[in-house]
Amino acid sequence: MAALPGVRVFLKTCQSLSCQRPFRFVPVQLASTGPSRTFSSESPKQPVNPENETLIQSLSLMGVDLTMARRRQPGVLRKDCTNEKGLARFLQGKGASLKTIASIVSRYPRSITRSVEHLEQRWRLWRNVFQTDAEIVSILDRSPESFFRSSDNGNLEKNIAFLTSLGLNSKDLHRMLTTAPRTFSNSVELNKQMVEFLEDICAELGGDDPEQFAKTVIARNLYILIRSTRRVRANIDNLRASLHLSDSELLVLLQGHGAEILDLSSEYLKKNFQNLLQKMTVLGCQEADVKKLLIGYPMILYIGPETLNRKIDCLLKGGVTVTQILKKPKVLDYSTQNITERLTELQRVGYDFSKNGINILDSSRKRFVAKMEKLSSEEGNPEL
Repeated sequence: MAALPGVRVFLKTCQSLSCQRPFRFVPVQLASTGPSRTFSSESPKQPVNPENETLIQSLSLMGVDLTMARRRQPGVLRKDCTNEKGLARFLQGKGASLKTIASIVSRYPRSITRSVEHLEQRWRLWRNVFQTDAEIVSILDRSPESFFRSSDNGNLEKNIAFLTSLGLNSKDLHRMLTTAPRTFSNSVELNKQMVEFLEDICAELGGDDPEQFAKTVIARNLYILIRSTRRVRANIDNLRASLHLSDSELLVLLQGHGAEILDLSSEYLKKNFQNLLQKMTVLGCQEADVKKLLIGYPMILYIGPETLNRKIDCLLKGGVTVTQILKKPKVLDYSTQNITERLTELQRVGYDFSKNGINILDSSRKRFVAKMEKLSSEEGNPEL
């Protein structure tokens, strides 16, 4: 007797995976039509299925960190049907080492549930964005979730097509896949909602190119598509109210660096702004100074209150003035430890910030070391 279509699909799926234990079909007792019985309101705990010992042995031979795998996705280790051997062969064929494969499975055990057919299709989609297999292997090594999190290849393909239609290039998609992969797990409709919302914001502020505005904001803030429109709206409203911005000023800000902070929690953004305003006011700054600072460098609102205050105090103690900080706020991007170490080295050679400015604090490590070598050799020379 020929198998039913549904059964044929089920059997074909199982054949594509490495089944560690045979499936057990348990008969289900149909509900009785007789008199009902009263049951206790407390349902008994369902026993947890034991781990698949054959799978555990297989993963152990692969070098997988089982302790980490149990912590990350314990349910995978209880599955009867997995594809760890097929996954290993597939990734080896793409240039991944055995150590890399073991690390990927340790950190994202669900990767072993993907069939070879699924892996091949997803790899082809990623190759539309990345130039080489080695690039993809490198990303999997850093963030296996970005590749394995979603099992819906059709949705991934639609999202790539949609985001490309917005004018985002392969470089933008490359960065998005590596830093905000959840974007591609969203439904296309959800991503469209954010795009339409951004276009509406542009029109509301008097912009004449809503589509370009949306593209610019997304390209500047790759996380925005995994945030809610409510959060983004709250942040836009807070920036307008806090900085007393006109529509045209707000539009310019959002198309510039202001886009980079729209994904923050609205409460976090509000708290950081209030702290910055209070700190700078205590140091003698006017509200106009703070407004100018934030329009020029809104990324400062990423820094939490305690950290920001500590960095500013460190710079002031080291001889930097508030005015210099206002003119060169990017110096606050560096860690407190980095700032402290640089100030100590500069004090050792008698560096004068009032004469030479603070650009040296906002330089790469290589350039800073080269400058310090030059200053050390000129120590004692009044002309730096």
